[in-house]
Order: sequence, then structure tokens, then C-alpha cells
Amino acid sequence: MSIKDTLIKKFQDKSARIGILGMGYVGLPLAVVFAEAGFNVLGIDPDQRKTDAFSRNISYIQDVPTETVVRLHQSGRLNMTGDFAALKELDAVSICVPTPLRHTGDPDMSFINSAVEQLVKYVHKGMVVVLESTTYPRTTRELVLPRLTEQSGLKVGEDIFICFSPERVDPGRKDWTTLNTPKVIGGITPACVEVAGAWYGGAIKTIVPVSSAEAAEMAKLLENTFRMINIGLVNELAIMCERLGVDVWEVIEAAGTKPFGFMKFTPGPGLGGHCIPIDPLYLSWKMKEMNYNARFIELASEINTNMPRYVVGRILDAMNDRGKVLKGSKVLVLGVAYKPDIDDVRESPALDVIALLKKKGAQVSYHDPYIPQIHHDKEGWQMDSVKNVMQAVQESDAVVIVTDHKAYDYKAILDSAKFIFDTRNAMSRIAKDSPKVVKL
Repeated sequence: MSIKDTLIKKFQDKSARIGILGMGYVGLPLAVVFAEAGFNVLGIDPDQRKTDAFSRNISYIQDVPTETVVRLHQSGRLNMTGDFAALKELDAVSICVPTPLRHTGDPDMSFINSAVEQLVKYVHKGMVVVLESTTYPRTTRELVLPRLTEQSGLKVGEDIFICFSPERVDPGRKDWTTLNTPKVIGGITPACVEVAGAWYGGAIKTIVPVSSAEAAEMAKLLENTFRMINIGLVNELAIMCERLGVDVWEVIEAAGTKPFGFMKFTPGPGLGGHCIPIDPLYLSWKMKEMNYNARFIELASEINTNMPRYVVGRILDAMNDRGKVLKGSKVLVLGVAYKPDIDDVRESPALDVIALLKKKGAQVSYHDPYIPQIHHDKEGWQMDSVKNVMQAVQESDAVVIVTDHKAYDYKAILDSAKFIFDTRNAMSRIAKDSPKVVKL
């Protein structure tokens, strides 16, 4: 029996030993899905805080209940370590490490490089490696493949199997999860896709094979570039509508009644999360290497990046209209997570909105039911969430809704606030004509 057939059989009878490199918001949910399907899964992460939390049977990811971690850990199907030497015992490894941007705007590949460097020490015949971390096209072929094969002498498609399968995690969602979101898989060879498909297909409901790793890498970038550009479009539409004296939210709702040829996107104070603000810039950066300027991406990024500044400008103008000066005024920011009802502040526009308000001399505080403390590394400050949100609303000269968490009592906020700037149209149902509220 060939190495490929032996591996596929192991996936079919669930005897394969599975490893997840990087146990964050992608890795832990993926590990849980494999463990729930009957595989023995080992998470590997050098972050001591994660391994300590796991050893205490505590989930540190909002989408994974602690009860699930306890059950799978006690069953022996899910374990975690910080020791990379465990890789030598594994049949399958998924790389789920962060891929941020550097301050200069180019890809920070240090986490992928570090993961691959560790994997090189322990790679062996009969191993399948799947990169899930979002990255620029050709990363799998030009970075992962040569490092895993040149020193080891292993032949891809025969001894070792290498694929790219983009993560599609949307934190906070209950309808589409790791389990039922279709999984795109592209490999270095067709045999690689066959092996990885047998692995992932043993746990995830729908597998979507594509012809190459590059096709899978580009599919992920297209998904988030599509969203980034369309959000940039409606953000610019919001700016145009304000100048025209038209309600952008009404315009979008009206356009959304068309049953074909239109997909609804909404404006906001900027882009947040790990994917949409970052992934398209990986593609733009790669294309610059090829002397091509990705103009749609660059323009949308410019518009979205400037939205926090636009929001602060609108707040300043609205306060002037009310006879108030922003400098010295008390401003309460409601919600700092990058989207509603989650505890994730990565790339959140709230950080820039707060920083800009502080630079204008405002006395800024914030409240978020999910995030007790925030840090702005670029600006070098941190803040604690206010304890009594309604008291803070009453005492503030302006309330700025940046993230529309469902936990907020918007009627009570409307009654108590002196002035509200609403970047998310959260007040639409209860304050349509209220002089207290100004909408983005």
C-alpha cells in the first residue's frame, strides 16, 4: 500500500494523529471540530497563557464553550502543549498562525516562518501539512514547499502532502461555523488534495477542491477583497450623502429591496478584524512585486482608513452646531470590539476614533461589555472600560456609538444622553427624528 493510501485509510478509520500549530481563534475551533469527529488532536502553541488556560479546562476563545473543552480534554481526544517536538509523532498538521501587517504595510510572515522552521525539524514520510493562515499567492509553493522538502529529501505528492486551505472563521456567528462552512482545499499536486480532502472531509461537511494552492490562496483574498471594496464604496457613499443632505441608511435600505443584482453593505467608522483590513493588502503587496498596481484595493483602503478621521470631524461639527467645543468635553465611546457581540478588538476602528478624539483634547472614556481593557500600542496608552455605563452616558457631553452591541439599552441611552453620534444606525428604530442623534 502506498504512503498516500495508508494516510487516507488512517483518516477514514480516525487513527491518524492530528496536530494544530497555533491555537488561536482559528486553531482552537478547528481542533474542536476534528476532536468531535473522533480524531485524537494535539494543539501546539508556544503561548504559555493558552496552554495554562487549557490545562485548567478553560476556553479562551469566545466561540468555543468551556464545557466543550472540558469534555474533549477529559475524553483524551483533545490535548495541548508548547513542545514542538510532539510534531514528530503526528500524521497531519494544520498551520493556523497569525499573519498581520507590519507598520510599513508589508506582510509580517514571521509567524508562518517560525511555524515552518519548527516543522522542518520533525517532518517525516507520511505527513500531510495544510497551511490555513491567510497569505499572499504562492506562499505555499515558494515558502512552505521548499523548506519541507529540500533538506528532508521528501518528495511532495508521494512522501509528503502539502496544501493550502483558507480559514473562513467569522467570530460570533452561530449559523456558519468551522463545521458547516465549505472548506476550499488546493494542493501542490492532485495527490495532496486527495489526502487533505480525506482528512478534512472526515470532520467538515463540505470540501471544495481546487486545482492548485494558488487558486485556494486567491479565493481567500478575493472573498475579503470583495468585502473591503464594497465597504469602501458605501463609506464613500455615506460621505457623498452627507454633503447632499440625504440619509445614506435610507438609500441603502431602499436599494436593498431589489431582489437581484444588489448586495447590501453598510458604512461604519472604519474596518476592523484580522481579515478585511489586512488580507487584500497582502494581494496588493504581492502585485507590486510584479509591477502591477491593484488600484481598487488601494483606493478602498484609503477610504476605509480615513473613516475614523471623518467620524471625528463629523462629531466636532455636530458639537459646534450645539454650541459645544470638543476640547475639554467628556466623550463616551460605546463599543470597541470590531463588530457586535464579540470580545475581539483586533484592528478595531474604535482605537483610532478614541486616539483622534484624545488628540483633539476630548476627555474620552469607553464602555464595552465584552472588553474590560484596551491597548493602543501605536499611541502607547491603555484604558479601562467604565463600570457604570448609564452614569457615564448621563455625565458625557457626547456619546459615540462605534460598535452596536445588542446588550445596550438604546432607549435608556437615548433618554439619558445629551448628544449621540451614531456610526452604526443603532438608533434608527427609536430615534428617527430625535434632535439628540446625528447619524453617520
